[in-house]
Amino acid sequence: MKLTRLSLLLAVLSVTFTGLHAQAVAGTSGGWTAIGPDGGDARRFAFDAHDPERIFLGTTDSWIYVSDDAGASWKRLAKLGPQDNLVVDSLVVDRSDPKTLFAGVWVIDHPDGGVYISHDGGRTWADEPGMHGQAVLSLEQARNNRNELVAGTLRGVYRSLDKGAHWEQISPAGSAEIHEVESIAIDPYDPTIIYAGTWHLPWKTMDGGKTWKSMSTGIITDSDIFSMYVDPNRPRLMYLSACSGIYRSDDFGSDFRKVNGIPSSARRTRAIVMDPAQSDTVYAGTTQGLYKTTNGGKTWERTTPGDVIVNDVYVDPRNPQHVLLATDRSGVLASDDGGMTFEPSNAGYSQRQVAALLTDAKEPETIYAGVINDKRFGGVFLTTDFGRNWRQVSEGLGGRDVFELAQGKDGTVLAGTDEGVFRWNGMAWTAANSVAAAEGDGAGPLSGRQDARRGRPERGRQQRRSGKKAAARQIEGRVTALTAADGIWYAATAQGVFRSADDGSKWQGPVLSAQSAGFDSGLGDYISVAAQGSTVYAARRNGIMVSKDRGATWTPVVFPAGLSAVRTMAVTPEGTLWAGGREGVFYTPDGGQSWKKLQQLPVVAINDLRWDGAMGRMIVTSDESTLIFAVDPQSRAWKWWNAGWTVHEVAWTGRRMMAASKFSGVVAQPAPEVASEGGGATQNAQR
Repeated sequence: MKLTRLSLLLAVLSVTFTGLHAQAVAGTSGGWTAIGPDGGDARRFAFDAHDPERIFLGTTDSWIYVSDDAGASWKRLAKLGPQDNLVVDSLVVDRSDPKTLFAGVWVIDHPDGGVYISHDGGRTWADEPGMHGQAVLSLEQARNNRNELVAGTLRGVYRSLDKGAHWEQISPAGSAEIHEVESIAIDPYDPTIIYAGTWHLPWKTMDGGKTWKSMSTGIITDSDIFSMYVDPNRPRLMYLSACSGIYRSDDFGSDFRKVNGIPSSARRTRAIVMDPAQSDTVYAGTTQGLYKTTNGGKTWERTTPGDVIVNDVYVDPRNPQHVLLATDRSGVLASDDGGMTFEPSNAGYSQRQVAALLTDAKEPETIYAGVINDKRFGGVFLTTDFGRNWRQVSEGLGGRDVFELAQGKDGTVLAGTDEGVFRWNGMAWTAANSVAAAEGDGAGPLSGRQDARRGRPERGRQQRRSGKKAAARQIEGRVTALTAADGIWYAATAQGVFRSADDGSKWQGPVLSAQSAGFDSGLGDYISVAAQGSTVYAARRNGIMVSKDRGATWTPVVFPAGLSAVRTMAVTPEGTLWAGGREGVFYTPDGGQSWKKLQQLPVVAINDLRWDGAMGRMIVTSDESTLIFAVDPQSRAWKWWNAGWTVHEVAWTGRRMMAASKFSGVVAQPAPEVASEGGGATQNAQR
C-alpha cells in the first residue's frame, strides 16, 4: 500500500501519542510478540482474594503481567500508557470487586506518574485525572472501607473515598515534613488511622488526616521509611523498614525497637510481609536477599544469595509454604518450602534490557541476545529455535554487561562488554583483550589533519609515530562497537579504536584515539565503527574519522551540517556512509566530502542504523517511534513495520524480523508480515 507523506506522519503520530487510555492484546503489542529471554526486573505483586491463583505483577516499563496458576507462568496483560517508563510500584485488587484494579506509578528521574484504574480485570486502564502527573510511590486500600484508597506521593498523602474517582490531599499542603511518602499503611479496623512513611521518618493520623503526629520514638533520626506492615488481626503490632534497619512496635506505633539479626548492609528493605497463618513468621525483602524470622523478629535468617534484590514478597494465603519474590534482574523466584529455597518462575515473563542482538549467519534460527544490568543473571542468552526457548550462555563473562555482539565471516562471535572484549568458543566466553606490544604511541599518522567538524586543514600538519612503546596492554573499559571487514576486526572502546587480524587473539592500538585525532580527550570516546573492505569509519559524538588502509592511517571526515551529534553509523556494500542522530539520517556517497539528509523519513532521534544484506536495505530505528524502516540505498524509498515497542538492533532471520527492545527483551514480528511502503517518487527527488 502506498502512503502519502501526510498519511504516514499521521500514522507515526497515532503510534507515538495514543492518549491516556491504553489497551493491549495479551502477549502482543502492535502485532509483534515479546519472546524472551525470560526474567529481568519485577516490582510488585497483587492477588485476587477470591482466587489467589490469579496474581498480577507490575514492572518498570508500564506493563502489567498476570498469572492464573499461582505464579508458575505469566502472560502480558496490558500496558498502562503509551510511554515506556512507568514504574508500577503499587498494585491493588479491589477486595469487593476483583474486576477492579488500581495501579500507582511513578517515573524514574522525573516527578511524574499517577493512578490508573481498570474495571475489566486489567485488560484496559484509565489514568485518573485527579492524580495525573503525581509520582505515586505507594497505594493502599482500606480493609474496613473498601471505597477508601490512600496514596503516598512526592507531594504528600492523598485519599479517595469513592474508589479513585475523586482525590483530596489529607496531609498539610506544602508541608516541610509529610512529603516524599514512600509507604502507606491503614489500620484494618479503623480506616481513619493512617500511617505514612516518608524519606525522613514515619507519621500517623487518627482522624483521617486532620492532624498528624510524628512516630519517631526509638527510630534513628532522619530514617527513610521504605515499607510498613500492620498485623491485620492485631493492629497494635506493626513493622516498618528504614535505611537504618527494621523496627517493631507493639503499641500502635507509639514506640519502636530495632530488631536484630539483619546486617546493616541490607537495610534497604522494600517489603515486609507476615505469614497469614503464623504472625511470628515474617519475611523481609532487602537489597541483599530475603530474610525470614519465625519468632517475631528476635532472630533472622537469610534464605537467598546476597545478590538477590527483593522488591516484593507474596505469601499464598491458602498455602503459606508457597512464596514468590519479585526481584531485580532475576524476575520472579518461587519457593514451596516457606522461602528456604527458590527457583526461577519466569515462563512468559520477559523484562530484560537487551543491548545487543545477533543472528548467526549460517544458522538463522540461532540468535544471541546480550543484556545489561543483570549481573550474574544476565550476560548472553541463546536461542536455536527463533526464541521459543532460551538458555543463558554467560560462563566466563563474570556478570559483565554486554553492549555489542558481532560475528566474522568464519563464524567467530565476539562480545563487547563493560570490561573489554570476549570470544565465544561454543561452551564459554574467554577474554580477548591482549594488545600486542608495538613501537609508536598506538595511533597511525594523520594525513593532512583537519578540524573534523568544519573541515579546516591544519596547514598540512601530520602526526607521526613517536617511537615510544604503546602504553596499553589490555583493552579495558566499555566496548561500544565491534565490526569485521576483510578479515580485520575493529573495536571502539573507551581507550580508542583497536584492530585485530586474528579474531581478537591480539589487538593493535589504539590505532585511533581522541588525542591522536587532535581532539580534547574530554569530548568523548569513539562510539561507532563501520567498515567495508579496507575502508573504516570511526565516530565520536562530534567527529568522524576515516581510514582507507584498514586502520593504519586516519583522516578527518567533514561533519554533516545539521547533525548535532553522531549516535550510530553504517556503510553499504558500495561504500555509502550513513550517520544517524537527534536530527535524523544523513548519508554521503563520496566518503564524507558531501552529505545529504534523508528528508522524507518521518522519524528523528535515530538510535540505530544497520545494513541488512539479505534485504539489501538500511534498517533505521528511532527512540521516538515504534516504527522500523528499511530504506533502499539507491531509490531512498522505504518499507516500514510497526513493532509496537521502541526498538533498536533489528535482526532479519530469513523468516521474520526480531528486535531488541528497551525493557521487554527481544520482540518478534509475526510471520509472515508484509511491510507497508513509503517514500516513492517524492522520496526519489531527495537523492
